[in-house]
Amino acid sequence: MTDNPEIGQEITVAGLRTNYHDIGTGRPVFFIHGSGPGVSSWANWRLNLQAIADRGLRCIAPDMAGFGYTEAPADLRFTREIWVDHFHALVEALVGDEQIAIVGNSFGGAIALAYAIRYPERVDRLVLMGAVGLDFPITAELDRVWGHVATPENMRALMQIFAYDQSLVSDDLAELRHRASIRPGVMEAFAAMFPEPRQQALRALASDEADVAGIAVPALILHGSDDRVIPVEVSHRLFALLPKAELHLFRGCGHWTQIEKARRFNQIAGDFLA
Repeated sequence: MTDNPEIGQEITVAGLRTNYHDIGTGRPVFFIHGSGPGVSSWANWRLNLQAIADRGLRCIAPDMAGFGYTEAPADLRFTREIWVDHFHALVEALVGDEQIAIVGNSFGGAIALAYAIRYPERVDRLVLMGAVGLDFPITAELDRVWGHVATPENMRALMQIFAYDQSLVSDDLAELRHRASIRPGVMEAFAAMFPEPRQQALRALASDEADVAGIAVPALILHGSDDRVIPVEVSHRLFALLPKAELHLFRGCGHWTQIEKARRFNQIAGDFLA
């Protein structure tokens, strides 16, 4: 046992020791985190998993390959296809051939879309929050996130970019996330994920618009109107493409919708998923 809340259960899938959290019972909902330095599924979804599980759902939140407490072998090539393969192996191991819902945050939205395109029979609904998923001119803020140089000061500056409500950003929180980002192997894995030119790295995560338009399942799109990392226009484009989409914008909210607007996020996403 550990008193570190970021460490949940462990399973080996696709050859990787994978850390994940599994809360509640009912129809399975998988939560895919974003790609900030030092991120983990628990850091991303800690304010949401129990609240949504309480709606009668099984909430499963893995650390994706190379993130958090999931294994990051030095020779692993980080590509959208590798992340989708690893995620699919986890889905099959935990729920068999049962259909799933996916909640994808930022980078996680790109993986959720790619998975729904490759395995349409496995997905019954999508929640996309500040999602990547489409190509767009990379923002200076996203370039800074993916090019992060690990110091406590730089981590605090990143968190100030993520949050509209600056009261959420404390020295203690920045130090905690900084320490998470420099654990052995984590910093090296992150540096290998999104090399320059980062516009190319973004394009490699994006799905083709025609493929996105072919996703037939209900989709809930959420975005902070003051997001400096992923432009809100990306969610407007997703809304135009996805035939069964609804779009919710949160005023006075940055890239941390699930944290800055946790109560409303849990209510809206819970209503959609339940």
